[in-house]
Amino acid sequence: MDSLEQHEPTAPAAPDGQTTGEVLDIARIMHAIPHRYPFLMIDRMVEVIRDHSAVGIKNVSVNEAFFNGHFPNHPVMPGVLLIEAMAQTAAVLVVETLGGDAAGKLVYFMSIEGAKFRRPVVPGDQVRLHVVKSRRHGNVWKFKAVASVEGVSVAEATYAAMIMNKAAD
Repeated sequence: MDSLEQHEPTAPAAPDGQTTGEVLDIARIMHAIPHRYPFLMIDRMVEVIRDHSAVGIKNVSVNEAFFNGHFPNHPVMPGVLLIEAMAQTAAVLVVETLGGDAAGKLVYFMSIEGAKFRRPVVPGDQVRLHVVKSRRHGNVWKFKAVASVEGVSVAEATYAAMIMNKAAD
């Protein structure tokens, strides 16, 4: 295994060479993306480097709705929800990069590649979701993401997403 598979990546330097970051609370996350309970998968953003990378936090609780069926008497967070948490972290990065006019827009998956699940995520775990923008072409963005618990990778994926306006209500 290489170090990406074993350990969480270190915080990247901003494009100008200086490490920067901003913490976003749940209210700001909920302003940025339209997801709500029970599908809001991030609790806090502990670092945002606009147009570059972000680190989100998911605190996993036994009270999560999905644990009722996945799996009874052996609760494990579904891997697809780890991917969703990575995508929501990236969506907040997109909104923070584009500014206030992008808040509440929808970010749709276009592709998911190389998804790997390294170990189960269980109640009590705090998942760090580290996403790095690989490229951007118009409203299409590509990201590389690693989810880790206590510095050890639990999942990773590369994915593309498109930002779109919401349909009129």
